[in-house]
Amino acid sequence: MQVACRMLRGAGWAIALAAPLLFAAPVVGQTVGPTQSPASAPIATLDRERLFDESLQGKAIQSLFDADMAALLAENRKLEKALEEEEQQLTEQRATLAPEEFRKLAEAFDQKVEELRKAQDAKSRALSARIDADRQTFFEQAVPILGNLMAETGVAAILDRASIVLIFDKFDLTDEAIARIDAAYTARSTPGDAQGQAADPATAPANPQE
Repeated sequence: MQVACRMLRGAGWAIALAAPLLFAAPVVGQTVGPTQSPASAPIATLDRERLFDESLQGKAIQSLFDADMAALLAENRKLEKALEEEEQQLTEQRATLAPEEFRKLAEAFDQKVEELRKAQDAKSRALSARIDADRQTFFEQAVPILGNLMAETGVAAILDRASIVLIFDKFDLTDEAIARIDAAYTARSTPGDAQGQAADPATAPANPQE
Protein backbone atom coordinates (compact mmCIF):
# COMPACT_ATOMS: atom_id res chain seq x y z
CA MET A 1 0.00 0.00 0.00
CA GLN A 2 2.85 2.40 0.81
CA VAL A 3 4.49 1.66 -2.57
CA ALA A 4 1.23 2.33 -4.39
CA CYS A 5 0.83 5.58 -2.44
CA ARG A 6 4.25 6.80 -3.55
CA MET A 7 3.54 5.89 -7.17
CA LEU A 8 0.24 7.80 -7.18
CA ARG A 9 1.43 10.85 -5.24
CA GLY A 10 1.98 12.94 -8.35
CA ALA A 11 -1.47 12.29 -9.83
CA GLY A 12 -3.00 15.37 -8.16
CA TRP A 13 -5.92 13.84 -6.24
CA ALA A 14 -6.60 13.21 -2.58
CA ILE A 15 -8.41 9.99 -1.71
CA ALA A 16 -9.35 9.08 1.88
CA LEU A 17 -10.37 5.56 2.88
CA ALA A 18 -11.95 5.53 6.34
CA ALA A 19 -9.26 7.94 7.51
CA PRO A 20 -9.46 8.71 11.25
CA LEU A 21 -10.39 12.32 11.95
CA LEU A 22 -7.67 13.61 14.27
CA PHE A 23 -8.84 17.19 14.66
CA ALA A 24 -11.76 19.20 13.30
CA ALA A 25 -12.40 22.92 13.43
CA PRO A 26 -15.79 24.13 14.75
CA VAL A 27 -18.16 25.09 11.94
CA VAL A 28 -20.51 27.49 13.71
CA GLY A 29 -19.33 30.92 14.85
CA GLN A 30 -15.73 30.62 13.61
CA THR A 31 -13.94 32.20 10.68
CA VAL A 32 -11.95 29.55 8.88
CA GLY A 33 -9.95 31.78 6.57
CA PRO A 34 -10.04 35.06 4.70
CA THR A 35 -11.56 33.54 1.53
CA GLN A 36 -12.81 30.15 2.67
CA SER A 37 -16.06 28.99 4.19
CA PRO A 38 -16.01 26.01 6.59
CA ALA A 39 -17.52 23.83 3.88
CA SER A 40 -14.74 24.62 1.37
CA ALA A 41 -11.81 24.69 3.81
CA PRO A 42 -9.13 22.10 2.95
CA ILE A 43 -8.46 18.90 4.83
CA ALA A 44 -4.84 18.39 5.85
CA THR A 45 -2.89 15.34 6.97
CA LEU A 46 -0.52 14.64 9.83
CA ASP A 47 1.98 11.82 10.25
CA ARG A 48 1.57 10.93 13.92
CA GLU A 49 4.60 8.64 14.00
CA ARG A 50 6.88 11.30 12.48
CA LEU A 51 5.42 13.87 14.84
CA PHE A 52 6.63 11.80 17.78
CA ASP A 53 9.79 10.27 16.31
CA GLU A 54 11.24 13.48 14.87
CA SER A 55 10.23 16.00 17.54
CA LEU A 56 12.65 16.94 20.32
CA GLN A 57 10.24 15.80 23.00
CA GLY A 58 9.52 12.50 21.27
CA LYS A 59 13.22 11.84 20.80
CA ALA A 60 13.86 12.62 24.48
CA ILE A 61 11.11 10.27 25.61
CA GLN A 62 12.33 7.48 23.32
CA SER A 63 15.97 8.02 24.32
CA LEU A 64 15.13 7.75 28.01
CA PHE A 65 13.11 4.59 27.39
CA ASP A 66 15.90 3.04 25.30
CA ALA A 67 18.48 3.82 27.98
CA ASP A 68 16.36 2.35 30.77
CA MET A 69 15.54 -0.71 28.69
CA ALA A 70 19.23 -1.23 27.87
CA ALA A 71 20.04 -0.99 31.59
CA LEU A 72 17.33 -3.54 32.38
CA LEU A 73 18.65 -5.95 29.74
CA ALA A 74 22.17 -5.57 31.14
CA GLU A 75 20.79 -6.29 34.61
CA ASN A 76 19.02 -9.37 33.27
CA ARG A 77 22.23 -10.68 31.73
CA LYS A 78 24.11 -10.10 34.99
CA LEU A 79 21.45 -11.95 36.98
CA GLU A 80 21.37 -14.77 34.45
CA LYS A 81 25.11 -15.25 34.71
CA ALA A 82 24.98 -15.23 38.52
CA LEU A 83 22.18 -17.80 38.52
CA GLU A 84 24.05 -20.04 36.12
CA GLU A 85 27.07 -19.99 38.41
CA GLU A 86 24.90 -20.70 41.44
CA GLU A 87 23.20 -23.57 39.64
CA GLN A 88 26.57 -25.03 38.69
CA GLN A 89 27.75 -24.85 42.29
CA LEU A 90 24.57 -26.54 43.46
CA THR A 91 25.05 -29.31 40.91
CA GLU A 92 28.60 -29.88 42.09
CA GLN A 93 27.40 -30.12 45.74
CA ARG A 94 24.83 -32.76 44.93
CA ALA A 95 27.30 -35.64 45.31
CA THR A 96 28.25 -34.56 48.83
CA LEU A 97 24.78 -33.69 50.15
CA ALA A 98 22.05 -35.87 51.57
CA PRO A 99 19.09 -36.18 49.18
CA GLU A 100 16.75 -34.28 51.48
CA GLU A 101 19.23 -31.46 52.01
CA PHE A 102 19.86 -31.16 48.29
CA ARG A 103 16.12 -31.11 47.57
CA LYS A 104 15.61 -28.18 49.94
CA LEU A 105 18.48 -26.25 48.36
CA ALA A 106 17.16 -26.98 44.86
CA GLU A 107 13.65 -25.84 45.78
CA ALA A 108 15.01 -22.65 47.32
CA PHE A 109 17.01 -21.99 44.18
CA ASP A 110 13.97 -22.57 41.93
CA GLN A 111 11.92 -20.19 44.06
CA LYS A 112 14.68 -17.58 43.86
CA VAL A 113 14.77 -17.87 40.07
CA GLU A 114 11.00 -17.50 39.82
CA GLU A 115 10.93 -14.44 42.09
CA LEU A 116 13.71 -12.76 40.09
CA ARG A 117 11.92 -13.53 36.84
CA LYS A 118 8.70 -11.96 38.10
CA ALA A 119 10.56 -8.90 39.38
CA GLN A 120 12.35 -8.34 36.08
CA ASP A 121 9.15 -8.89 34.08
CA ALA A 122 7.43 -6.30 36.27
CA LYS A 123 10.22 -3.80 35.54
CA SER A 124 9.84 -4.40 31.81
CA ARG A 125 6.07 -3.93 31.95
CA ALA A 126 6.51 -0.74 33.97
CA LEU A 127 8.87 0.69 31.33
CA SER A 128 6.42 -0.16 28.54
CA ALA A 129 3.54 1.39 30.47
CA ARG A 130 5.60 4.53 31.09
CA ILE A 131 6.44 5.16 27.46
CA ASP A 132 2.82 4.50 26.48
CA ALA A 133 1.71 7.10 29.02
CA ASP A 134 4.40 9.54 27.87
CA ARG A 135 3.31 9.15 24.24
CA GLN A 136 -0.28 9.79 25.23
CA THR A 137 0.74 12.92 27.12
CA PHE A 138 2.79 14.05 24.12
CA PHE A 139 -0.20 13.87 21.78
CA GLU A 140 -2.48 15.52 24.34
CA GLN A 141 -0.05 18.43 24.61
CA ALA A 142 0.09 18.64 20.82
CA VAL A 143 -3.67 19.16 20.43
CA PRO A 144 -3.84 22.90 21.29
CA ILE A 145 -0.74 23.61 19.19
CA LEU A 146 -2.30 21.84 16.22
CA GLY A 147 -5.56 23.68 16.87
CA ASN A 148 -3.74 27.01 16.55
CA LEU A 149 -2.09 25.81 13.35
CA MET A 150 -5.48 24.82 11.92
CA ALA A 151 -6.95 28.22 12.72
CA GLU A 152 -4.05 30.02 11.04
CA THR A 153 -4.03 27.91 7.88
CA GLY A 154 -7.80 27.66 7.45
CA VAL A 155 -7.80 23.88 7.70
CA ALA A 156 -11.15 22.36 8.62
CA ALA A 157 -9.85 18.93 9.68
CA ILE A 158 -6.65 16.92 10.08
CA LEU A 159 -6.56 13.26 9.08
CA ASP A 160 -4.03 10.61 10.01
CA ARG A 161 -1.68 10.38 7.01
CA ALA A 162 -1.21 6.65 7.59
CA SER A 163 -4.82 6.11 6.47
CA ILE A 164 -4.63 8.30 3.35
CA VAL A 165 -4.08 6.67 -0.03
CA LEU A 166 -3.09 9.86 -1.87
CA ILE A 167 -2.76 13.54 -1.04
CA PHE A 168 -0.65 16.50 -2.11
CA ASP A 169 2.34 17.05 0.20
CA LYS A 170 1.42 20.72 0.51
CA PHE A 171 -1.60 19.67 2.59
CA ASP A 172 0.57 17.86 5.14
CA LEU A 173 1.19 19.79 8.38
CA THR A 174 3.72 17.42 9.98
CA ASP A 175 6.87 19.52 9.46
CA GLU A 176 5.28 22.74 10.74
CA ALA A 177 3.68 20.88 13.64
CA ILE A 178 7.06 19.40 14.64
CA ALA A 179 8.65 22.87 14.56
CA ARG A 180 5.98 24.34 16.82
CA ILE A 181 5.97 21.41 19.22
CA ASP A 182 9.77 21.66 19.47
CA ALA A 183 9.52 25.36 20.27
CA ALA A 184 6.91 24.76 22.97
CA TYR A 185 8.89 21.84 24.43
CA THR A 186 12.14 23.82 24.52
CA ALA A 187 10.38 26.70 26.25
CA ARG A 188 8.95 24.57 29.07
CA SER A 189 11.51 21.79 29.55
CA THR A 190 14.36 21.61 32.01
CA PRO A 191 17.69 19.71 31.63
CA GLY A 192 17.07 15.97 32.00
CA ASP A 193 13.30 16.37 31.79
CA ALA A 194 12.19 14.23 28.85
CA GLN A 195 8.48 14.87 29.23
CA GLY A 196 8.69 18.57 30.09
CA GLN A 197 6.30 20.68 32.09
CA ALA A 198 2.61 20.70 31.26
CA ALA A 199 2.18 22.90 28.24
CA ASP A 200 0.20 26.10 28.34
CA PRO A 201 -1.40 26.25 24.86
CA ALA A 202 -2.00 29.97 25.16
CA THR A 203 1.75 30.60 25.36
CA ALA A 204 2.74 28.24 22.55
CA PRO A 205 4.59 30.18 19.82
CA ALA A 206 2.38 30.92 16.83
CA ASN A 207 5.28 30.50 14.42
CA PRO A 208 8.78 29.62 15.68
CA GLN A 209 10.31 30.65 12.35
CA GLU A 210 9.37 34.31 12.78
